[in-house]
Amino acid sequence: MIRELIFMGPGRLPLLRVRHRNWFKILEAMVSANTEIDTKGRRWYASNPKIDWNKLRPMIKQRIENRARGYPITAMIPVAKEVLQARSAVINGVSALLKVQPVLACKFCPEVYVGETGHVIRTCYGHKRLSKNQVHQWVRASLNDIVVPVETFRRENRSQEVIKHHQRFDFDRVPAVVELCRQAGASPSDSDLSSNSMSDSVLSGADSLSADDLGTIGNRTLGAWETLRQGVQKLLLVYTAKVCKYCSEVHVGPSGHKARLCGVFKYQNFRGNHFWEKAGVDDLVPPKIVWSRRPQDPPALLHEHRNYYGHAPAVVDLCVKAGAAIPPKYFCLMKAQGLRGPPRDEVSG
Repeated sequence: MIRELIFMGPGRLPLLRVRHRNWFKILEAMVSANTEIDTKGRRWYASNPKIDWNKLRPMIKQRIENRARGYPITAMIPVAKEVLQARSAVINGVSALLKVQPVLACKFCPEVYVGETGHVIRTCYGHKRLSKNQVHQWVRASLNDIVVPVETFRRENRSQEVIKHHQRFDFDRVPAVVELCRQAGASPSDSDLSSNSMSDSVLSGADSLSADDLGTIGNRTLGAWETLRQGVQKLLLVYTAKVCKYCSEVHVGPSGHKARLCGVFKYQNFRGNHFWEKAGVDDLVPPKIVWSRRPQDPPALLHEHRNYYGHAPAVVDLCVKAGAAIPPKYFCLMKAQGLRGPPRDEVSG
């Protein structure tokens, strides 16, 4: 017979619920392991129970190794392979569009703008954050400005011990998405292991593309971008990934590494310990939100009317400017944020 036992805490609140056949034996073992009885017969819980860690540590390590034997999961291997193919398609498509579409990047901050003339919105904070609300200084953008590279340590297997600080140079740095797919069962190529590597055959004929070809490349790249983000989201439901709470460091695995590379606090040295939390899709595949210019907006977006302009991920805005159809999920994001538009004399048809 299965019985249910509820442990009551302060204020008669339930703390623990046990539903097991041998519930009495479990309760007896828990009480005898963590309680003591004084001379008057009163029972009290010991704050520091005596635990033999020499016997317990091998059991914990054996349990971790047994848990890692169930990976990779067979059903997630096709998803990992699809993510690798989508990542290569996004890199090749963005590289081809950059040869034709003008994209600008700020010289002193990560701001990116898709267009021939950069905007004049004063959101630049400088290289060392010494000055704020400054006008951007635009230069030619590169592939890494659109598809932001996120790297992590390459692990041998999921049951590997935590990487120490003195071991940080013993492990290679690979793209986080590729490492996630590799742990999920995919076999990445040498080009996938390098950060944002592009094919030379794609770039050779990019200058002589017609408008229809650009629209085809834009639609294909936009579809691969959506497939990449959806596939990473599916993989993160099964495989764990960590991100630092105070910096952009990412670690793919059940626990974060111990490399002291975070220097966010003033009372710490430049190299401090990371504060790990669960990573999301935006941590492994950053969308890189940019200002999106619409046909009714002026050639250079003005600082005074910045509340009326729309936003979009850099890859989406680049593909739409190349002739791709706007996905419905980004339509509201690329619209104006305010209820009213800027004055008519500031809008160019």
